[in-house]
Amino acid sequence: MCLVLCALGTSVFAQTDSLLPVPSGQPVQLSDVLLDNNPGELWVRFRFVAPKIGASVGRIGYDVASKDMEHLCQILAVPYVAQHELQPSRVVISLSDRPVEFGDNAPDATQYFEAYRLEQSRCIWEGL
Repeated sequence: MCLVLCALGTSVFAQTDSLLPVPSGQPVQLSDVLLDNNPGELWVRFRFVAPKIGASVGRIGYDVASKDMEHLCQILAVPYVAQHELQPSRVVISLSDRPVEFGDNAPDATQYFEAYRLEQSRCIWEGL
């Protein structure tokens, strides 16, 4: 079962309509936060829209976007998990070039995903 957290309730997420600062400087906006138990353990998914990602010339590729995802894990996921006293097995950060409903097949959308485990308030890359 996947639960969408609509009332985010923390100052970190108070401005979800705002663009978030990332190392690449690309525009990134939080789409939603999901608590997902379907993998058999708690995964907290932070989903972002980043309209400039993609593989074509002039777009932001995975190599640059992966640094943004690690940054978002550290500045958003770590405080969120602490404030809500969650014990996730994984934190997943995803970027999509357009809004996509969770679980929908969207072959025209560019999407990047990274998984992390949290240790001592640090995001440790796990890969997917």
